[in-house]
Amino acid sequence: MTNVKPIAESRPRAPKPPWLRVKAPTSLEYQQTRKLMRDLNLHTVCEEAACPNIGECWSQKHATMMILGDTCTRACAFCNVKTGKPDALDPEEPGHVAEAVRSLGLKHVVFTSVDRDDMEDGGANHWVAVIKAVRAASPTTTIEILTPDFRKKMGMVDLVAAAKPDVYNHNLETVPRLYRKIRASARYYTSLRLLERVKEIDATMFTKSGLMVGLGEDREEVLQVMDDMRAANVDFLTIGQYLQPTPRHATVERFVTPEEFAEYERIARAKGFLMVSATPLTRSSYHADADFARLKAAREAQVA
Repeated sequence: MTNVKPIAESRPRAPKPPWLRVKAPTSLEYQQTRKLMRDLNLHTVCEEAACPNIGECWSQKHATMMILGDTCTRACAFCNVKTGKPDALDPEEPGHVAEAVRSLGLKHVVFTSVDRDDMEDGGANHWVAVIKAVRAASPTTTIEILTPDFRKKMGMVDLVAAAKPDVYNHNLETVPRLYRKIRASARYYTSLRLLERVKEIDATMFTKSGLMVGLGEDREEVLQVMDDMRAANVDFLTIGQYLQPTPRHATVERFVTPEEFAEYERIARAKGFLMVSATPLTRSSYHADADFARLKAAREAQVA
């Protein structure tokens, strides 16, 4: 049975300001991407998390696949993915993900997953299988993963990092003060330690993390999280506006202006992040392919 998100107060969603309004998806490419996901029995975070960028991304045939099923064992107050008892793993999923990457012709792919606290390994071995399948089917495609925290699953971060994704992403999501309200089943320093551990395993692997704003945090708290990330050697940062999926989820305390996002980006770059995306519509995988391509080109130019 699906759990109700743990929000004591249910308020209607606030109307969006003009800078957050997006067009409904209508393109042929959008429909083709949707059909491919259905034909291969794949889930996407684009759909499950009600991402506002789905029309734009799918029209460009970019989809962020969500592995390990469509049901999460946690009930974070910001997340639209359903919560409950997950089904058994689909053993064909790694091959289906690889086929989708090949069919879409992706130069850079991002995939994520639900939390699987019900599994002894938290789903880590399945993560490795997916990475290996994509590598075999599309050797030149760069792989970006967005994993859960594998909390209380010793050694599982090491296992996934050893599969050599090009970018290892794990989102801190919000500031420490708001964890109990927004991300009750997670721990801020557990997530921060995961990012630090990836760099210990492979210092050349890019690490990435993201924040939502508009949940009640203040500016100084956001800047402190940036400092914490840099102390853990995080390379890439994304910051986007939190949007309330349903009245049962955490409410939007305020809409952060585009000017404030631009200021966050300026500060983050000054703090040493190699890549920063900070806009109202930024999400973890939004324009991740273009961002990674620019960084790769810059690195190659430096070597040359």
